[in-house]
Amino acid sequence: MSEDGVAAAGAERRSGRRPKGVVRSGLVRAGVELARSGGPGAVTLREATRIVGVAPNAAYRHFADRDALLNAVCAEAMRSLVERMDHELGLVTARPGSKDRAVARLGAVGTAYLGFAASEPGLFDTVFAVPGHLRFAEGLSDGDAEGRTPLSVLSGVLDELVTAGALPAERRPDAEFTVWSCVHGMAMLRNHGPLRDMPRAANAALADALFAFILRGL
Repeated sequence: MSEDGVAAAGAERRSGRRPKGVVRSGLVRAGVELARSGGPGAVTLREATRIVGVAPNAAYRHFADRDALLNAVCAEAMRSLVERMDHELGLVTARPGSKDRAVARLGAVGTAYLGFAASEPGLFDTVFAVPGHLRFAEGLSDGDAEGRTPLSVLSGVLDELVTAGALPAERRPDAEFTVWSCVHGMAMLRNHGPLRDMPRAANAALADALFAFILRGL
């Protein structure tokens, strides 16, 4: 630990108070773990404060109510989905500016979305648990410095399709909502619907067919 860190820790022990921001960030992290294991319904101020080790009323210094904490957890879940998208996009090796690259990057975004839904079902459900989540998707009030969200990533990739000549410009407006509906529907059928028990190989083939269908529709 650095000298500053040691000094801060000592001050915390002497005062009995935690450095500014530590409790809030701890509550958000606790909320994320609650959502990860139990979905949005598991996110409560009382349980988050228990995990952090502070009095229940301490949460109200940082969040007006449970929904405010859930909003913050939603933002973190969206960041995690963006990170998954960035990882998949980084695997695309086709020549920059080519149609093949633009198409592959659209597929990468869809693959990331479905992969996140499968591996993080609690966080995935939490992304859509907040009333007005589309507002968060378009631009989080406490989002990352660049303001990147799952919707903005998808929108950017669709713009790349237009630039590469793989999507007619006149068909670009609002195409993200059509694509999003298709991929989200598949994710929900896998997580909560009749595709839950489908073998992995069959699910992968179905995802490939979905992406091909989306490209034909675009």
